[in-house]
Amino acid sequence: MRSILYFSKKLTIGCWLMCMALSVSAQETSVPYNAAQLRTTWEVVENNHQGKTEFLSALTFVNTGRTALPAKGWQLYFNFIRSVNPGRVKGNLEVSHINGDLYKLVPAADFAGVAPGDSLRVELVGDAWAVNFTDAPSGLYMVWDQQPEKGYSITNYSIRPSTQPKQYLRFPGDKTGLITPVDIYNQNKTTRDIPAASLPPIFPSPVSYQAGTGTFTLTSAAGISTDAALQQSADYLAGELARFLGKRPAIDNSGNSAIRFKVDAALAAPAYELEITSQNITISASSNEGAFYAIQSLNSLITPVAWAGVQKSISMPALQVKDAPRFGYRAFMIDVARNFHSKRDILRLLDVMATYKLNVLHFHLNDDEGWRLEIPSLPELTQVGGKRGHSTDPDLCLPPSYGSGPDTANNAGTGYYTRQDFIEILKYATARHIRVIPEIESPGHARAAVKSMDARYNRLMKAGNKEAAEEYVLSEAADKSEYRSVQYWNDNVMNVALPSVYRFMDKVVDEMQQMYKEAGIELTTVHMGGDEVPGGAWEKSPACLALMEKDKSIENVNDLWYYYYRKLHTMLKAKGIQLAGWEEAGMRKTKINGENASIPNPDFVNDNFQINVWNNVIGGGAEDLAYRMANAGYKVVLSGVSNFYFDMAYMKSFDEPGFYWGGFVDVDKPFYFIPLDYYKNSKVDATGNPVTPELFVGKDRLTAYGASNTIGIQGLLWSETVNNPQRMEYMILPKLLGLAERAWAQDPAWATEKDAAKSEKMYEEAWSIFANVLGKRELPRLAYMNGGYNYRIPTAGAVIENGVLKANVQLPGFVIRYTTDGKEPSLKSKAYTGPVPVTGKVKLKVFDVRGRSSRSVEVKAVPVTELKTNNLK
Repeated sequence: MRSILYFSKKLTIGCWLMCMALSVSAQETSVPYNAAQLRTTWEVVENNHQGKTEFLSALTFVNTGRTALPAKGWQLYFNFIRSVNPGRVKGNLEVSHINGDLYKLVPAADFAGVAPGDSLRVELVGDAWAVNFTDAPSGLYMVWDQQPEKGYSITNYSIRPSTQPKQYLRFPGDKTGLITPVDIYNQNKTTRDIPAASLPPIFPSPVSYQAGTGTFTLTSAAGISTDAALQQSADYLAGELARFLGKRPAIDNSGNSAIRFKVDAALAAPAYELEITSQNITISASSNEGAFYAIQSLNSLITPVAWAGVQKSISMPALQVKDAPRFGYRAFMIDVARNFHSKRDILRLLDVMATYKLNVLHFHLNDDEGWRLEIPSLPELTQVGGKRGHSTDPDLCLPPSYGSGPDTANNAGTGYYTRQDFIEILKYATARHIRVIPEIESPGHARAAVKSMDARYNRLMKAGNKEAAEEYVLSEAADKSEYRSVQYWNDNVMNVALPSVYRFMDKVVDEMQQMYKEAGIELTTVHMGGDEVPGGAWEKSPACLALMEKDKSIENVNDLWYYYYRKLHTMLKAKGIQLAGWEEAGMRKTKINGENASIPNPDFVNDNFQINVWNNVIGGGAEDLAYRMANAGYKVVLSGVSNFYFDMAYMKSFDEPGFYWGGFVDVDKPFYFIPLDYYKNSKVDATGNPVTPELFVGKDRLTAYGASNTIGIQGLLWSETVNNPQRMEYMILPKLLGLAERAWAQDPAWATEKDAAKSEKMYEEAWSIFANVLGKRELPRLAYMNGGYNYRIPTAGAVIENGVLKANVQLPGFVIRYTTDGKEPSLKSKAYTGPVPVTGKVKLKVFDVRGRSSRSVEVKAVPVTELKTNNLK
């Protein structure tokens, strides 16, 4: 039998190889040139090109094949997050904008083709600047005139690092170069290495804890007793302990077991008390929510290695804990529209959120580039809006975005949650006391919905059913308004004058509400988006002009915005649902001293609107917006880009993925955020320059009333540059732990200390504790939990002074290894334990408990003669 299976396996592999060969051969014969043989590189030539807020970059194509790239008959498509100047470019090609971030290169009339072995350099001018590798064009593919429906990916593609100041300095006066190992070493110098035994035992920081005497040893023989009201929590803990001990403890109501759940009606719902003695563990709470948080604190006491597999026993220190969250709204937003993240990714995220006591998942389910939730009565939303790929028929799929490529399958742009997927996510979240708030982004950022409903309209019109076709249409064919969104779309706004728009929103909410009902929970809040509707939208819409003529309260197109949100609020209120939105949903455009301005909209202040304020770009002028909105009466969730946009790159390095328009966001940014006075601890502006208190002179301060309207904090991950599960976890972790500490823990002493010097010293000590907790306990736990998370491992800080290597790491507890022979450090390389004499170049990597590593960094010892020469200069 084995020989037959072996022969069968060889036959299968042989057939597969033959099919692959035939596939390549088919491409070579069916089209004039094989795109896989076009070796392509991209590089930044210079920022501040010709003294403008533009940058010059170059694509170089090398023909590695045996046939020439033809002089005509093809187009080359690519996605680029920067706006590219259209027209003829160097290389005798023409570049044009399609829509969104999609561009096209075509041969000009005098293009001569590329012979085998030859190369072609194409220069592109884009707006703003480029800093890291995620700024590069992506998703390159070729389409041949003879096969307009088929795209062929360019797979041999690389990006050249920027190494020269003209390539990475963004503008004249940019003082932030690429971060070096020496910079990191200096940043880390004030962080103390604290013994693990001296660290606080529970994270996020509880209200109070007191160490007891001795330890409690937990074994598989332990039982659980519970008051009836906390049975759910006892069941949950039994499941957790089965993972650690290999056996599910028995549960009874005797009150005599080693682990006891007791109802304490005097405690608030999310509060708990945890007492551990050498004999037993007692959890007291008034609700299962509070008991659940006690369980997470109990988990925090379990040694990280215990998460790797079944243990014979687990020891915990005796202590007493009294705890409750600072904010009732502790949230994380995940964008699954720009790039899709699977159900598995979301469940893993929910586990991390639960571990760190976050209690709201803001689910950004649609945007211009994708609709991700099945609505069975409107199948086009996922059949069209849930797919991205190349097609000349806009009713088949959305165009490629963010490098998703020409094929509709197996790319990060395609995917959605079925009803059952979503219901499973809801149940999973609810079991962990996490509320899921779905977002229907509207009326802007809505292209996926608009085009899906266009496809539905076209299908039903072809079937002769005009009435049904018009029932949920979101756009008006006669609308000649001209606009371009921030992401360069020219057709992404719902027409709010159409009654069908409100039928659509009502239908979607009804079906979502039914999913919540099937999951056994209530849909309490729907986020309706509301941000970044581009200027020019609705201005030439016959339907909008007719509505304005009919309803005299709508004086101009800006008033259509308030009309839309009033109707949405009325619709949701009738269903018992609260409306939430981005800050723009609660703002009104006006003029102050003749200048355009936006103010908190007084029309909605008394309607219990919940607003996520994202715009606190330090140095951008709107630093006080969150406080102004809260002072005006809106329920504000602090969601500022400067501290909580986790899609911002960790630091200015070519190798760090992510955006940076709001600044670079490392784990310290959410940690040092002071919710009710973030001016006090704002350290740098969006370009990395230090800020002083003078920046905030004249800015509104948060009043006591405003503080009462500040309901919570939210971290956010937008997914334009996040196209796989590993990148998703890398961008979120460990930043989410800084968010968790600020959302749960009370104001730290350094935040309220009035003496600036004392406050800074206290902050440095608090940071050292936090950094050690992460490096020695929390990230090692995440290394094992759920098979391990792909958190970012910080790169080493290093400097060579007088021939001596000194190194450190942002989060003590990781191991630094180094080499002096030019090879990449591995687990077999020397571990850095203290200053060591070196010569020449040294490479360093940081390793975690499971052997995963950071990127390598390199420092060079400067010869003594060179040092003397430099000193003379």
